[in-house]
Amino acid sequence: MSIRLFSAFLKAMKILIDIRLLSKGGQSGIEEYTKHLVSNLLAIDGNNSYQLFYNGWKKHPLPQNWLDKAEVIDRKIPNKLFDLSSRFFNKSLIPKADLVFSPHLNILKTKMPRILTIHDLSFIHHPYFFPRESKAWHWLQDYKNQIKEASLITAVSNFTKQDLIETLKVPADKIRVVPLGISDEFKVLNVERPSSLQHPFILYLGTIEPRKNVSAIIKAFNIIKAGNDLKDLKLVLAGRLGWLYQETLKTYEASPYKEDIILWGPVKKEDRALLYNLAEALIFPSFFEGFGLPPLEAQACGCPVIASQRTSLTEVLGDSARLIDPWRIHDLAGTIEEVLTTNLKDKLREAGLINKQKFSWRKSAQQLLNIFQEYEA
Repeated sequence: MSIRLFSAFLKAMKILIDIRLLSKGGQSGIEEYTKHLVSNLLAIDGNNSYQLFYNGWKKHPLPQNWLDKAEVIDRKIPNKLFDLSSRFFNKSLIPKADLVFSPHLNILKTKMPRILTIHDLSFIHHPYFFPRESKAWHWLQDYKNQIKEASLITAVSNFTKQDLIETLKVPADKIRVVPLGISDEFKVLNVERPSSLQHPFILYLGTIEPRKNVSAIIKAFNIIKAGNDLKDLKLVLAGRLGWLYQETLKTYEASPYKEDIILWGPVKKEDRALLYNLAEALIFPSFFEGFGLPPLEAQACGCPVIASQRTSLTEVLGDSARLIDPWRIHDLAGTIEEVLTTNLKDKLREAGLINKQKFSWRKSAQQLLNIFQEYEA
């Protein structure tokens, strides 16, 4: 039975989704999560009606097909003021709906059933990874009460679910796991090398910040270049500069091989698949991830992955990637050399292409829709 035919037997609900985090038009993992889930929910759900809460003054335009299928609610209140009023006053500023879905910790005062997504608790475990404004934002969001008052929590991985149980004592039966997906744009392509990428290179793609452990990649690269086997190898660091990026840039400046390190800067959407397809391997030794999209995106493009054996990455990647201790620089260097100089590279490429088949945004949206139906009006 098709999804749309099955939905005809269900009572229709009015579902409100808080999409304020999309207002800046960014490309973070949480923003990608929100965009893909909304797009797929609107595509597969022929039963319920949707309202998109897109409050604020300056906002990135929404896709036209969203506007055709959903009603946009805008109170035209600056979001900082909106958050403050929601934090300290009980009056709800959103319209009535049968169900509210919050894809992130944006405070929203409501007595309606609310499903809240938690991506990770890194801000609790590693506060030094975050700037003052982020710490202030987490305080303003009153995350403990949000989680307590939510009708249901969706976690993006089993790791995050277990972390919620152990760290914040959230009951296990209040949490459902809805993994992230992979966009169709990430696939094996027959692409030509641009002039800037003529030499073989290893790739890091993500924000340049301490949590991502980019300095370890540079130090491992120094060890590899000091040998004799990979003299032509380059390192591409692709992504915007984030919190405390200065330490990483100091490591880069101190490298005797910095002429072979390419600081790509922010990555345009159309360049992500290109970089994954051309790279010899993606290096992702992050200290903490709630899920970890770049390794999966790389695998979908046929790029071997070397990642840290921490937090959610072991769950998401399993045996399809080489997992290393992010603190052991020499082990990282040795693993990169092994992948690039043996048939392990081909084995990881094939394993990654198999692993990526487990994840799709359509599947994630269907899981979420099944959860919505539990709150049928």
